[in-house]
Amino acid sequence: MARRIDVTGTGGVRLAAWEFGDPPKTDPAQDVRDGHGAHHGHTAPEGSPGVLLLHGLMGRASHWAYTARWLSARYRAVALDQRGHGRSDKPPQGAFTRDAYVDDAEAALEQLGLARVVLIGHAMGALTAWQLAAKRPDLVRGLIICDMRASALGAASQREWGQWFKSWPLPFATLADVRKWFGEDDPWVERPNPARGEFYAEVMAESPDGWRPVFEPEQMLRSRETWVYDAHWEELAQVRCPALVVRGLDGELGRAEAQEMVRVLPRGQYAEVADAGHLVHYDQPEAWRAAIEPFLDSLGDH
Repeated sequence: MARRIDVTGTGGVRLAAWEFGDPPKTDPAQDVRDGHGAHHGHTAPEGSPGVLLLHGLMGRASHWAYTARWLSARYRAVALDQRGHGRSDKPPQGAFTRDAYVDDAEAALEQLGLARVVLIGHAMGALTAWQLAAKRPDLVRGLIICDMRASALGAASQREWGQWFKSWPLPFATLADVRKWFGEDDPWVERPNPARGEFYAEVMAESPDGWRPVFEPEQMLRSRETWVYDAHWEELAQVRCPALVVRGLDGELGRAEAQEMVRVLPRGQYAEVADAGHLVHYDQPEAWRAAIEPFLDSLGDH
């Protein structure tokens, strides 16, 4: 089960936040609606620390469902559909800048009453998380960075992504076709990866002519171009809270760069997950949990 909570991001963009539980521990009598139309209710015992989970580019909050469910026994865990993703608004002329994503996350955790929060981010969501932690250290008490590089990726990377989007055989006739293409046939897949197929099946919706992504690829490229040309070491160095850098052994973040990120972080720690690619938390959910739980334990509950 998942409970949706609407929050308002920068520029008035409506964002969908999600609490996952079996079932969510909600007392309707405690729900209130703020001036932005957001519900505020307790899904964990009063005083439980908050966790905000931020997906990567093209992702959605439901990709965090496994993680959020086990966290919900101890935390108030909320996953956010970021602008342009999932059930959140996708304004055609909206801003898809780094500032917009960071400001959205800041607005969400303040409206949800999650501060001081632990931020957990994957890929683009991890960059958003560490930029927010650098900007608002008063709101963040811990940070987990999952498979996101701090170095600049460059123009060639952006061109490759543009070509990749054009290679998608849209529309897909069935979800089975989605799973097969992204799990096996996609030229970016080195060996069959069923988890990758499932990951992309979750971001497809049925349309009159078949299955298409719930996001606009052009907006994804606009989002991506706001970080690929720059390095992000400076913001890492400004993160004051304890931070854990997690990489999949076969992911996009190499070991040397990950360890340099740990060195640059004032209070950095390192973990890696074997037999995992870029989608660490989705590829190997149990191993991902084992990698991050000791770090969470070290933060305590306050």
